[in-house]
Amino acid sequence: MTTMPDPGALLERLGVDIDTETLRIALTHRSYAYEHEGEKHNERLEFLGDAVLQLAVTDEIFHRYGDWSESQLAKLRASVVSSRTLADIARSLDLGPHIRLGKGEIRTRGSEKPSILADTMEALIGATYESAGDKPARNLVLRLIIPLLEDSHVLHEGRDWKTEISELAAHHGLGPVRYDVAGTGPDHARHFEASVSLNGKVMGHGEGTSKKASERSAAAAACQAIYDRYGRKA
Repeated sequence: MTTMPDPGALLERLGVDIDTETLRIALTHRSYAYEHEGEKHNERLEFLGDAVLQLAVTDEIFHRYGDWSESQLAKLRASVVSSRTLADIARSLDLGPHIRLGKGEIRTRGSEKPSILADTMEALIGATYESAGDKPARNLVLRLIIPLLEDSHVLHEGRDWKTEISELAAHHGLGPVRYDVAGTGPDHARHFEASVSLNGKVMGHGEGTSKKASERSAAAAACQAIYDRYGRKA
């Protein structure tokens, strides 16, 4: 039987106080609850935590970026609260070993799955709200996300560059967006290179292990070129 790590160490890393029972539920995946009659899983707390997270982040970026449009704020929020970002935060807190999982999820290394890590992170935010109240929960969210607002890699990864380049092209009258993609290599190790053109002029190049990834990379490069030209950074 696997010994669970001390939850006190996790609370110390989070910088919050959560009562024992609420913390237990927050760390219990549905796969564990289904195998143990009477156990509650964390999906209700996840639902609550998502709402707390969204409101805290929305309030922070609304006041932090007073000259940004609704569209820009929405994209930034999506970057910061994405499942990928939440999973990265969970890994930085060494959350995985604390999650109570069913036998099937243990066999498939569920404690390392981004979806489970992200969902449990939201459950912990919800548990903080439920156990300690609004202010500690908001402070927890801000401690987690404020560093991300200065992290260009996080913001870059979370943005929908293909939508953004289409919006920029329309806004500046730059013509239609066109992607050209070429793939090389065997089926099990394909590599793609893409270029994106606006009205026939190539504005960005990108590459990746899928057609979609290469187009997204090219769109990001094209967005940066347009922002360089018109005076706002991507």
